[in-house]
Amino acid sequence: MSIKTMFDIAEFIIRSAQMIKHEQVEKMVDALVDMYHNKKNGKILVMGAGRSGLVGRAFAMRLLHLGYNAYVLGDTIVPAIGEKDIAIAISGSGRTKLILTAAEAAKEAKAVLITITSYADSPIAKISDIVVEVPGRTKYSVNEDYFARQILGITEPLAPLGTLFEDTTQVFLDGVVAELMVKLGKKEEDLRQIHANIEL
Repeated sequence: MSIKTMFDIAEFIIRSAQMIKHEQVEKMVDALVDMYHNKKNGKILVMGAGRSGLVGRAFAMRLLHLGYNAYVLGDTIVPAIGEKDIAIAISGSGRTKLILTAAEAAKEAKAVLITITSYADSPIAKISDIVVEVPGRTKYSVNEDYFARQILGITEPLAPLGTLFEDTTQVFLDGVVAELMVKLGKKEEDLRQIHANIEL
């Protein structure tokens, strides 16, 4: 059953890749390329709750390797952000209260807000400058807030909670990293030089 579920998830990701809108991805990548070339002191703050936060953390690590000043919401070393910066919110439902509050704060600070979500009509998406729709499960629990679902113990079979969104977003963001490597003229060795040489 484990292997079959892997195939099911992989098939979902392939179908999702065909549904993601190229123009949305292009806007996100263009904003990141522009920051690299024209806003060298700019910062990128990646925001996500739960497993979406872990996906965001992996993406922030690769952004750092590419030469960006990348941070993750919740870390103690996160600096103030402003109009030269980018905030990237990852929320399948687009309604997670913690991320919505952080997204609103980013907008108030005049940062560019990029949101990756399954719902373009969600509260976070509505206040975003750039939205990339990444398919997730088509049916949500009545309570769409991540933390509330965790507390209530609401799950779904095989791909519980936001699994499909999170897995698809992880692969999508790895694709974004690959595109950035090409557009920024980066080689694997360039990333390796910035990669941590002291690890736990």
